[in-house]
Amino acid sequence: MTVRRLLLTSAAALTVLAAGSAALAQAAPPQAQTIQADERSSLSAGLENAGQAARGMTLEHALPHAPGFSTSETMFSPPRNREEGEAMMASARGNPGFSPLGMANTDLAVSNGKLFVGNFNGFNAYDISGGEPRLVMSVVCPGGQGDVSVHGNLLFMSVEENRGRLDCGTATTTGEVLAERFRGVRIFDISDLNAPRQIAAVQTCRGSHTHTLLPHPTDANVLYVYGQGTSDVRKTAELDICTDGQPDQNPETALFSIDVIKVELDNPSGARIVNRPRIFADATTGRVAGLWRGGRAGIASQNTAQTNQCHDITVYPEIGLAGGACSGNGILLDISDPENPRRTSDIFDPDMAYWHSATFNNAGDKVVFTDEWGGGIGARCRAEDPATWGANMVATIENRTLTGRSFFKLPSAQGATENCVAHNGNLIPVPGRDLMVQAWYQGGVSIMDFTDPARPMEIAWFDRGPISSERLYVGGSWSAYWFNGRIYSSEIARGLDVLKLEPTDQLSAAEIAVAESVMAGEINPQLQTRISWEDSPDVAQAYLDQLNRTNALEGALAGQAGEAITGWRNGRANKRNAADLARSLTAAADKATTVNRARMTALAAVFQRLAA
Repeated sequence: MTVRRLLLTSAAALTVLAAGSAALAQAAPPQAQTIQADERSSLSAGLENAGQAARGMTLEHALPHAPGFSTSETMFSPPRNREEGEAMMASARGNPGFSPLGMANTDLAVSNGKLFVGNFNGFNAYDISGGEPRLVMSVVCPGGQGDVSVHGNLLFMSVEENRGRLDCGTATTTGEVLAERFRGVRIFDISDLNAPRQIAAVQTCRGSHTHTLLPHPTDANVLYVYGQGTSDVRKTAELDICTDGQPDQNPETALFSIDVIKVELDNPSGARIVNRPRIFADATTGRVAGLWRGGRAGIASQNTAQTNQCHDITVYPEIGLAGGACSGNGILLDISDPENPRRTSDIFDPDMAYWHSATFNNAGDKVVFTDEWGGGIGARCRAEDPATWGANMVATIENRTLTGRSFFKLPSAQGATENCVAHNGNLIPVPGRDLMVQAWYQGGVSIMDFTDPARPMEIAWFDRGPISSERLYVGGSWSAYWFNGRIYSSEIARGLDVLKLEPTDQLSAAEIAVAESVMAGEINPQLQTRISWEDSPDVAQAYLDQLNRTNALEGALAGQAGEAITGWRNGRANKRNAADLARSLTAAADKATTVNRARMTALAAVFQRLAA
């Protein structure tokens, strides 16, 4: 694995790359991640009956697509040659209703016991309050990408394609300029699941590929939506706030900005754009195109994207920061003034083709950026593919500055008919560890431990065989999110999966029990909230399991801690012993490594509170 000890700011990257690739090669440490075949690599193919394999998790439920939201005839297979490519272009030419991924499942959100699944053709809602998900609502509203998020009784939906219409209609109309076209963020009132209503449609210049909800820090009536558009700029005649072009020729270009939408919750139908900040501008000169310019870079001449957009912006209100995965760069934003986000740091790496998404750890001192090399429709996890391309990049944050530390890629070699690359996930709430569950398209669902940012590793996974062994069809897990004790995975071509964790040598029963005890009311893509844990025997045992796993505690002390936890669990907590253990663990922490020091300190604090 080619890993730079320090990833570069954009300015530094330009200097280094101009001097040649040798300087980057010298920065790489000797260790390498191995991508090799395992039991996932030879699973049998099939749309409905593909082979399955798992470690550390089991498939509890697998639901097919909602009726009318996909058939085998609508699945997309990327062109394999020039002739197929020309045929697809001919189908698309002059047809605004054309969409290769026309009925693919996309991102997920959860609120009030309901799971909302986006789709290029609309969205569906499932009741997950009673075990197996139960379909309770379907809304046909084409327009892609269909990513959803929920706040109270409002559902927000991203729309990017030219086939989107203001009325959610399915009729197609030709023409470059259409009054009825919609591209932007839709807002639905879902207070009555039997009668959802679109109450606002905020038009944007590049549509909305994804979006981010950000509550106002002091005004509960105000919600902001950061819109990330990645498509072409609309004609001025269709939307008068839009003009195209590079900023040196057109300073008003709709490129190189994001959309900040303000929603007053007592009047959501009045939602509107209040700013289009230039978050990529050079801090010294004010030059709008201030970050990575795109093009081929690095030792292997990887083709990298220009930074004129963000794909995802993940906000973490409790720390006042957002992580932007912005095509050619990873950036950090100060969001203390939500209407005016301000960039505090940026990094670049030539092994990152397209910075796609960002996930903070709970402490807010690390962030995982994903690289959607190939756009999610290519086989990018083969044994011969570079281990740093299409991977996660783990960065640390200090003084609001990003520093790249390592790469992690799905370690299982996947086949040539399986689209596979790093994609969406979130944290599993285990104290003492940074665990991220993540979708890898047809690479399946994987859990990465990035507690040590220099040595991330896989600890659990679930995978199916390819849809077809003959040619690549786009499918697999789009998003995999932990919520209230289960992993929910939006399967692009197959439907919805629900997975349950199982104990292994890498994840104990106590760690799982603690994670399952953390209850949340909502989850939304790109909005993180701080996780907290109440003291319990399982919390203490989770820390102890982690320390025992790394042989960090002297045997007698580990035994005494285990006995104290067992007594506590059985209702016989000994406060004097707890106080003694707190002192012993605090003393042992002084000699421990950074990670284990934190775990010993945390366990000591649990015992100290038990003793009080």
